[in-house]
Amino acid sequence: MNPALSTFMAHSRARCEARLRAVSRLTAQDPRATASLGGLEAAVSYALQAGGKRIRPCLVYAAAQAVDSNGPAEVALDNAACAIELVHTYSLIHDDLPAMDDDALRRGRPTLHKAFDEATAILVGDGLQALAFELLSEAQGVPAEDQIAMVKVLAQASGLGGMVGGQYVDIAATGSTLTLQELQGLHALKTGVLIRAALSLGAVAAGASASERAALEMFGQHLGLAFQVVDDILDVEGSAATLGKTGGKDALAGKTTYVSLLGLEGARTAADALLADGLRAVEGFDQRADPLRALAEFIVQRQT
Repeated sequence: MNPALSTFMAHSRARCEARLRAVSRLTAQDPRATASLGGLEAAVSYALQAGGKRIRPCLVYAAAQAVDSNGPAEVALDNAACAIELVHTYSLIHDDLPAMDDDALRRGRPTLHKAFDEATAILVGDGLQALAFELLSEAQGVPAEDQIAMVKVLAQASGLGGMVGGQYVDIAATGSTLTLQELQGLHALKTGVLIRAALSLGAVAAGASASERAALEMFGQHLGLAFQVVDDILDVEGSAATLGKTGGKDALAGKTTYVSLLGLEGARTAADALLADGLRAVEGFDQRADPLRALAEFIVQRQT
């Protein structure tokens, strides 16, 4: 990783994680119940402080920088970055449940339902999803119509026609062979929509024009698919120690992957092509978009 990108990502992670620590301290709507939430707060903290690269928050910050050198209001941007990470974390918690992928390891630690219990994991996931939209409603410094647009972006990306729909298709397709087009459609929903939404949230928070937002969303669309192609490669080549999760589970579950359809070299070629398409989408941006370009290259070239 080049030093400039390393610095940018470290700064972005620090901003996001400071805000996540603040919002993980729970206060009940009725003060009499706050003391009873101690166990829930511990589970929320466990989920949010598990580390990770925070790719999606970094994309929010990078998209905002690409269109506004001065940057939008800090609170608004931090809330947007945290909102996308909250939805992503909730999706991982639910994805790991026995009824879904039934995984015992996430980010190098026991999954939430293993560290606590299934009921707590379900409730934490539900709560993080709601908290994401609460944060977007508190995006001070952003015009009301843009706040509504940000809420709509995240709701559409995470809902029935987005990430949830993609997860449903993934489960329904287990054990059957998909065509490449069907696989791309699945992952455009399951993985791609949140990455595209991260770009859109950063763009809206920074007051992007319609053409700037469209270009960033196209960039996100290509990058989202590239991200999943690389995930499929790593699922074959990586170990639990390097990945922080159980490797090889897709093959054992009978899932169609880019590797099963294209082979390892074909999948690498596909990831490189998607990266090139994404970079072309942001050719019209100046050097302020360099962190965005570097992030895309990092995502495709990552080893974990």
